[in-house]
Amino acid sequence: MRYDRAAGNGNCDPTSLDYSARDYLEAHGRVLAQLRHAEIDQIGVELLRAYEQGRKVYLLGNGGSASLASHFACDLAKGIATAGGRRQRFQAISLTDNTAVLTAWANDTSYDQVFAEQLRNVVRPTDIVVAISASGNSPNVLLALEVARELEAFNIGLTGFEGGKMKALCDLCVVVPCDNMQIIEDLHVGIAHAIFTVVRWRILNRPFIELVHAVGI
Repeated sequence: MRYDRAAGNGNCDPTSLDYSARDYLEAHGRVLAQLRHAEIDQIGVELLRAYEQGRKVYLLGNGGSASLASHFACDLAKGIATAGGRRQRFQAISLTDNTAVLTAWANDTSYDQVFAEQLRNVVRPTDIVVAISASGNSPNVLLALEVARELEAFNIGLTGFEGGKMKALCDLCVVVPCDNMQIIEDLHVGIAHAIFTVVRWRILNRPFIELVHAVGI
């Protein structure tokens, strides 16, 4: 089932005067059951491919999504690394973390430009841009995706509601079918952790996986 405003199948907002934590969590579970797991797994495939080919991953978002961009970048960059280890590192960078750059672009041009102009400095063809926006309509996220597409990056989106305008700008986009911002953000964190956990498992178990494929088990 997909979110349909008219049908009300994604309505996660309080509907009674005695709304409780249980109601919230039950709504959470209903939305979780509607997620398309194959789409989430495909994001993991693309991130793993980027890792293997040494391509960079740039992440961005606003507010809670900015925090997740930083969190997800940390998981990817640190989560498979060991101090002093020789294993290849994930090149994952959050564009939400440099306060000086963000405020310079916001002050000198507009807030709409804060991610797009950073991408113009660094992104190369086939790099990955991960955009996170619960509404799917944040102007600075949309502009960043437009620039990323112009520069031939691979665009991945995490959004909610019906996908917003960003859905059309992404090569892969997971939509949380819900109209409650908190539940959307909750599940974005869960999706990011699911993707990271699968990618890390495949990287750490690559010799075993290759052996299984080689002998046809």
